[in-house]
Amino acid sequence: METKRHPFMKVIKDVRSLPTIPGIIAKVLLLLDDNKTSFKEISRLISSDQTLSSRILRLANSPFYRFPGHVSTIPAAMLMLGSKAIKGLVLTSIIFEMTDKNSLGYWEHSLGTATAANIIAKRLRVAKPEEVSTAALLHDIGKVIIKSKLRDDYEALLTQIKEKEVSMREAELEMFEVDHAEVGGWAVSSWGLPEVLCEPIACHHDVEKAETYRVEAAIVHLADILIKANGFGFTGDDFVPPIQPAAWEVLNVNEPFLEEITVELGHKLIEVHEFSQGIQSV
Repeated sequence: METKRHPFMKVIKDVRSLPTIPGIIAKVLLLLDDNKTSFKEISRLISSDQTLSSRILRLANSPFYRFPGHVSTIPAAMLMLGSKAIKGLVLTSIIFEMTDKNSLGYWEHSLGTATAANIIAKRLRVAKPEEVSTAALLHDIGKVIIKSKLRDDYEALLTQIKEKEVSMREAELEMFEVDHAEVGGWAVSSWGLPEVLCEPIACHHDVEKAETYRVEAAIVHLADILIKANGFGFTGDDFVPPIQPAAWEVLNVNEPFLEEITVELGHKLIEVHEFSQGIQSV
């Protein structure tokens, strides 16, 4: 017997209906995947596209990366962020094109989650906090994919959330037998992002499923919850889930730690709000 999941994932995984990657972005992604390509060559290509380079520089100077000083050139951004994070930011440009230009709530939530993830990762001294921030930035990309490819179903999904007073994830699992986290993990994997970004995206609602990058998945999970608890941004529902036991265990944090994060985050979200409005004008 065919489940609801099969036809849904068949539509989602139809590569012919995936968002078209602009030529300049496709070239950049190819170069980023080629270990023989120098940062200089990649930087030159990114810099040749005003919109792409402008967005990457804005993101590199955003509150959630928190670099000292100002990153004013693409080579400097690549040096500070690394190729994996740059790849995530390049793909973020595609998401800008996919989303409704008026989706301020989505962007504020995504940027806020990236900010919270960066704060948590640095406090826990995770080796590469920029990669965790990038995974957090893209953690809800599955919602964008579902909305862009199944508009009628998406409207029905929103109706179910409102009428049944459930979370978006609960509604997705009931309607499709798959949630936006799994869809997002598959999508970014198909776009060529490394597992250090894909697994936290796919597992941010189920930390126990993460195998290799459970700490990163737990950080994105915690950051997502903190931003929802703050009421910052909006991605389809107001439900604030509890922090999963697996996240508490792997991160080994306590209530005083969360209180400190919340205080620091509160100051940063003012900057994030201003930033989210500015970047959409690019």
